[in-house]
Amino acid sequence: MTLLLSRRACLLAAACLLGCRSSGTAARGARGQRVVSITPNTTEAIFALGAGRRMVGRSRYCDYPPEAAKLPSVGGYVDPSLEAVLALRPDLVVGARGPIGRSLVDKLEVRGTVCYFPPTESVEEIFAMIVGLAEHLDVQPEGSRLVDSLRDRLQSIQKSVEGKTQPRTLLVFGQAPISVAGPGSFPAEMLALAGCKNAVDKGARYPTLGFETILGLDPDLVIDATMAGGRTAEPIDVQRAGWSSVRAVREGRIVRLDDDRILRPGPRLAEGVALLARHAHQGVQLP
Repeated sequence: MTLLLSRRACLLAAACLLGCRSSGTAARGARGQRVVSITPNTTEAIFALGAGRRMVGRSRYCDYPPEAAKLPSVGGYVDPSLEAVLALRPDLVVGARGPIGRSLVDKLEVRGTVCYFPPTESVEEIFAMIVGLAEHLDVQPEGSRLVDSLRDRLQSIQKSVEGKTQPRTLLVFGQAPISVAGPGSFPAEMLALAGCKNAVDKGARYPTLGFETILGLDPDLVIDATMAGGRTAEPIDVQRAGWSSVRAVREGRIVRLDDDRILRPGPRLAEGVALLARHAHQGVQLP
C-alpha cells in the first residue's frame, strides 16, 4: 500500500491548515505582494510557485534557488531581526512552524502583517504548506500542479523500489553530538519512500546517540548528511574510534551526501527521495 495519502486527503489537510495560522485565522483575501520568508523550504516553495519576484527578504540560510541569495537577509530562522523584517515593509511573512516560536509572529501581527507558519514535518504537511502558500499568493492553480507533480514523482519512485531489500539505514545529520533521523520525522519518511528501513525505530524524532547505541542498532547503511547545508566542514571520520567499529562503515556501506535536498522539507523533496533511493539500491532505474 502506498505511503502517500490520496490527492483528496491532501487537499482536505491543506484546507484544514489554511484555516489555522500559527497565531489565529488566516485573513481571507490576503495576497502577498511583498513577502519575507524566514525558512529555506518556504523560500523554495515561493519560487517553485513562480512568485519569487514578490520576495523582498529572506533568512541567511535561504540559499536556493540562486536568485534567493541575492535578497536582503533578515537574520537566521531561529533569530530573525524584527527591525530588519519591518524595514522591508512586507505584507506577508512566512516560514515553517517551529524554529522561531510565536514571538516574531505576535509582534508582526499586532502591526497588521499577515503571517503563515505551517508545520512541515511530513510529506502531507509539505503538500499542505505549498497549497497554503499558493492561497496566500493567489496562485492556487500553480499550487495544485506542483503538489500533483510531486505526488506523481514520489509514487513512481516507490514503484521502482517496491520488492527490493530494504536496508536498515542510519541517517546522520550531526556529529557533535551524533544526531540522527528518528521515527516520525520528515527524514525518516523520506527513507521509507526511498525503500529503506530506518535503523532508529523508537524514541524521539531527532535523537542523539552514543556509539554503544549505534553498534547495537547495527545498520546496513549509514547516510552521512552532516555536511549538507553547511552543517559541518568535514564528513564523518571512518577511522575514528567508534565509527570504525560500525559494521556498515567497516564494509564500506557509508554514503556521504553533501546535499540539502535530503533534509529540506520543501518542493525538492522528491529529488531528495530519488537521491536516497539511488544510493540505497545500486542500479535502480528511477523516473
